[in-house]
Amino acid sequence: MSTDPRTIGWLSRALTHELGAVQQYLAQGVLARLWGDDGLAQSLEKNAQDELRHAQVLMEHLIYAGVAPAAGQIAPARLGRTLSDFMESNRLLETQAVRLYQQALAHAQRVRDAGRAAVFEGLLREELEHLHVINDQNPQSGGGLEKNHD
Repeated sequence: MSTDPRTIGWLSRALTHELGAVQQYLAQGVLARLWGDDGLAQSLEKNAQDELRHAQVLMEHLIYAGVAPAAGQIAPARLGRTLSDFMESNRLLETQAVRLYQQALAHAQRVRDAGRAAVFEGLLREELEHLHVINDQNPQSGGGLEKNHD
């Protein structure tokens, strides 16, 4: 069975997004380490590993469909000077992922591609969890987390 070309497009867009997320979390982790915050750096590196695993899943599906994985242009990482800046950038990143996977899932369901729908649904679930964690870690209520790192 061949894969709908638009489904290939959704897989490729998702791959681009996930690789951008890896870049953002790794860059923020480097910056956090420079600030001397090893705990934050480790947390951000774990997020990067999660996103890399998502990219691997997407690559597997592209290759299975007979398409060489090729991400589009990756946006620059969003950094910042405070934990609040990081959280806001990451909230935006994860919100974009949720929207992308909602649309990709709807498409896969429309074309009756149950296998890809399951993949998009699983990734959507994980991105919603990432967003939930970010929202629960609101630095506005964290007291003392708002050091400016000029």
